[in-house]
Amino acid sequence: MKKVLVISTSLRPVSNSDMLADAFAEGAAEAGHVAEKVSLRGKKLGFCTGCLACQKTRACVIHDDAPEIVQKMKTSDVVAFATPVYYYEMSGQMKTLLDRANPLFPADYAFRDIYLLASAAEDDERAVDGALHGLEGWVRCFEKCRVAGVLRGVGVGAPGEAREKPALLEAARRMGRDA
Repeated sequence: MKKVLVISTSLRPVSNSDMLADAFAEGAAEAGHVAEKVSLRGKKLGFCTGCLACQKTRACVIHDDAPEIVQKMKTSDVVAFATPVYYYEMSGQMKTLLDRANPLFPADYAFRDIYLLASAAEDDERAVDGALHGLEGWVRCFEKCRVAGVLRGVGVGAPGEAREKPALLEAARRMGRDA
């Protein structure tokens, strides 16, 4: 049994990437894992100031919702990031959270497997490459983990359009089961 954290980074209600997050979490729970989904919608996340105090104190000096989410990341075996693709890149909220996860760098973190669940309006799977590249850069800083899977949910632009692609949602559920 693993502790699985799914972070939905879309701020849009009925978002396609949020549906992928739900399906991944459902699959993880079906497999007997402890799955938790956290949405960034409604959360306050300030930008990292680069002060690096967290490298000494292992805590961020900014008091908002990021430290609680980062703590959940630290204690999870699996972390899945669900993001819409904006201008061929991850959402700004996801990038901000990755930056704010800097206190994890010197920490004894539990996560080993990182997943990317991306939704994009464009039909071309390469539309997700920028988001994947950004996440891979973050993962390179944590030598005990790896990108374990990528779901390229392309061709879903309108809110809720992923519902019209049951194979896509099943792929996310299966990925969660296999996590």
